[in-house]
Amino acid sequence: MSKIMEASQATKLIKDGDCVWVVSCGGGINEPSLILEKLEASFLESGHPSNLLLCHSSGIGDKNGGGSDRFSHPGMVRKVIGSHWSWSPRIQQMALNNEIEAYVLPQGVMVQLAREIAGGKPGLISHVGLGTFIDPRIEGGAINKISKDELSKVIEIDGNEYLFYKSFPIDVTILRGTTADEDGNISFEHEGLILEGISAAQAAKNSGGIVIAQVKRVVKRGMLKATEIRVPGILVDAVVLDPNQRVSFKTDYNPSLSGEYKIPLEGSMERMPLNERKVIAKRAAMELYENAKVNLGFGMPDGVASVVGEENLSDYITLTVEQGIVGGVPASGTDFGIAYNANAIIEEPYQFDWYDGGGLDLAVLSFAEIDKEGNVNVSKFGDRVSGVGGFINISQNAKQVVFVGTFTTAGLKEKVDNNKLEILSEGKVNKLVDKVSQISFSGEYAKMKQQKVLYVTERAVFELTKDGIMLIEVAPGIDIDKDVLAQMEFKPLISKQIKIMDPDIFSDRPLNLRTKIEKKG
Repeated sequence: MSKIMEASQATKLIKDGDCVWVVSCGGGINEPSLILEKLEASFLESGHPSNLLLCHSSGIGDKNGGGSDRFSHPGMVRKVIGSHWSWSPRIQQMALNNEIEAYVLPQGVMVQLAREIAGGKPGLISHVGLGTFIDPRIEGGAINKISKDELSKVIEIDGNEYLFYKSFPIDVTILRGTTADEDGNISFEHEGLILEGISAAQAAKNSGGIVIAQVKRVVKRGMLKATEIRVPGILVDAVVLDPNQRVSFKTDYNPSLSGEYKIPLEGSMERMPLNERKVIAKRAAMELYENAKVNLGFGMPDGVASVVGEENLSDYITLTVEQGIVGGVPASGTDFGIAYNANAIIEEPYQFDWYDGGGLDLAVLSFAEIDKEGNVNVSKFGDRVSGVGGFINISQNAKQVVFVGTFTTAGLKEKVDNNKLEILSEGKVNKLVDKVSQISFSGEYAKMKQQKVLYVTERAVFELTKDGIMLIEVAPGIDIDKDVLAQMEFKPLISKQIKIMDPDIFSDRPLNLRTKIEKKG
């Protein structure tokens, strides 16, 4: 019997109450959009499938009704487990309204857990999440009051604490590739990522479930080389054809994003304007060093990639992305997660194995709040919950972490000129607070590991010490009392040798970063 079928036919294979694992990434990257669209249509027409458990490891959607928001209808889902929620605001709102059970797990934990489920293991043992809101002694990853499941528990091995994340059966895995043959073998040659496709497919089959794959084209049996196949046909039950499939919602097709070819990038990247974001990026970039393996987080950290390009340092360091990218230049904005001219694109669980084991030398990540203990919040903003993506895996395990963000927000206006910073209008919301709204990064855990941690803003730089957060640098033109201490909800330690941030950071001339790094040693 042919595995090739219409999307509406494939969605009828999904039953009420099923656990559905969607392999995808935000911004439409690797998203099986047609299948999700027809799944939503089926529910709206017939009321089935209903009462689903939805799992996604990387956040899916377009903030306009796609991705997880295809499931955002009363009765369609009972529970969602995901690492990142901001791509799908409607399902996020359902969680905040206590309409569904809702949980956050770290991205790396989720993709590794899929691999453990595939292997018939009882769960995943990991140190990732200790001391954060994922820790069951704190919040257990629950988003709302009706979410009572214990997804993990604390265990001890040889005197060391770990979290044990429990396995559960997966009834349906939905994934996307580029090409399928008549036997259901799937290749990914036009995709920007591979993600956890093979692990999630094996997990569903070994749970007694099914696998549905969306592809761009179908070829005859035997046309795909064995080395091209990422998900073998013995794991695939249904193949849905979508000839209009794009690399992402933003990008139709680009062979430099799928790793097929490398293209010249010199001069093709738009130069960042000189503003507070560039100041922060330039200061963070000064922490780079030769042969460093680096991860740049979503948002403000992508400015570091721009600085690296402007300073011609692409051959000096190796940038990586948690979804499986090694080398190249990470894409920004809604294409975050893929990269131009990658040296390698590997399966996501193995990227996180390397991260968790300490493979990263340096990570540059955003912050929303910092408190006096050195804790960082990126996952909860007032009545909004975004989740953490790969943040916890990365921040807990990189040898050095640089958190970046503006000092205040909501109305902040600044001018960068003449080698100094001028604050024209102060933000109404403090970001250096007495206590963070949620612990996404644990300062206490970092101190226990003796991890090097910096907090870089446009006007001041802080360092995490064993005694707390210490102010170590201020921007030229800034008054410490008025512009720094008065805008904080706690009093930091102040270095006896406080420095003025390098004036070159506050100009649009080249930073000569390679020379500065080499002088620093």
